[in-house]
Amino acid sequence: MLLEHKNAIIYGAGGAVGGAIARVFAREGAKVFLTGRHLETVDIVANDIYQGGGVAETAQVDALDEESVEKHIGEVANKAGTIDISFNAIGIHQQGIQGIALAQLSLDSFALPIMTYTRAQFLTARAAARRMVAKRSGVILMHTPEPARLGTPLVGGMAPAWAAMEAFSRCLSAELGSQGIRAICLRSTGIPETAAFNVVLGLHAKAMGITQQQFQSLVESMSHRRRSTTLLELANVAAFMASDQARAMTGTVANLTGGIIVD
Repeated sequence: MLLEHKNAIIYGAGGAVGGAIARVFAREGAKVFLTGRHLETVDIVANDIYQGGGVAETAQVDALDEESVEKHIGEVANKAGTIDISFNAIGIHQQGIQGIALAQLSLDSFALPIMTYTRAQFLTARAAARRMVAKRSGVILMHTPEPARLGTPLVGGMAPAWAAMEAFSRCLSAELGSQGIRAICLRSTGIPETAAFNVVLGLHAKAMGITQQQFQSLVESMSHRRRSTTLLELANVAAFMASDQARAMTGTVANLTGGIIVD
């Protein structure tokens, strides 16, 4: 198993992406510490992991709250001994953010994703790095869609927020790589299996005057595979990147866009 004897903290574990990665991490032998603002959804993921023979613990943590993040990670470090993997998968509602031209977007709507994502990613990555430095080992993972790199219309402040996450990941690698800590960003397409994708489809389709299916087909036609990334594809790559088999990789983006972006 790729992640045997690893301890992983996942923020936003009740969401589609966080939940999928939590399940695969557990499948690969990691002990997963699942967090979210609402325990009901996090507990569903934990129960799936229990049923599959994995090990999971849950906690109510607001990744935007410094005290909440620090208190939880301190408890996990004391109990588990190490923090080997940190992955932050929190998200925000997209109504009022995407599907609106920049010239018509309010300052608050533009700034909200930038402030939210950068704050949450900084707090959780910093908390993990402080514990990982002591052991001179660890992996900090992030996830962004392709607008982090592409010029994409009607995404408001989301593209700058995602681009900031990728830049932050590179900065983490530059500062922490010599201390044994790796930072990797997973960049995918939008993922049709997620509720958020369907919301975004609707916002963009409405703005363009086409159906959701037509918009999805338009986006997927830009990829070499003519389809979107799946949750399982993303989670499997996340597990590999978090494993010792990928220990030569840091300060980089794992490209899961299927050719929408070609490096």
